Amino acid sequence: MATKIRLQRHGRKGKPFFHIVIADSRAKRDGRFIEKIGIYNPITNPATIELDFDRAVHWLQVGAEPTNTVRNILSYKGALMKKHLLGGVAKGAFSEEEAEKRFNAWLEERSKAIESKKEGLAQAKATAKSAALEAEKKKAESRVAVEEEAPVEEAETTTEEAVTEETTTEETAAETTEETPVAEEAGEETVVEAETTEEAVAEEPAAEESSEEEKTEE
Repeated sequence: MATKIRLQRHGRKGKPFFHIVIADSRAKRDGRFIEKIGIYNPITNPATIELDFDRAVHWLQVGAEPTNTVRNILSYKGALMKKHLLGGVAKGAFSEEEAEKRFNAWLEERSKAIESKKEGLAQAKATAKSAALEAEKKKAESRVAVEEEAPVEEAETTTEEAVTEETTTEETAAETTEETPVAEEAGEETVVEAETTEEAVAEEPAAEESSEEEKTEE
């Protein structure tokens, strides 16, 4: 029977997680399985992996074939490295103590790399958060500046309107002052015309009297 080490999907849509299972290669992906040896959650960063290390190595030694994704998981956790070292011990290339020493050195190096990645992710997250706070602060300052400028602009507009009204009032007063002498001149002309009329009326009786005198003399 061909045995596979593969993933079995669980979780809801958009948020999956997987069981790492030993199954018959002829079974459906989410069908029956022989044994569950771990959990894989790709949503987290870095991905969360829980693995029964000894059982994974055992199934690798008896010939179970991992899928590509599971192979990467087993390599990440060191199961493939452990199988390789145990193969060297079986062939007599080195002792079991040497194999254990090499594996521990590999684990230590791997742990440092993982910690470095986690620190880098944490620093990137902190930097992004700081940048977002700074952007929000600048946005708030800009909003306050705009609100402070608005009353100043209103005051300037009011002042300009007041100056315009004063100018209009002065121009109206000047026009009124210019019209007044014209009216006075018109009044003077009326007075002169009245005096001329009175003189004419006074001359008419004098003329009548002269005519009467002439008739008397005749």
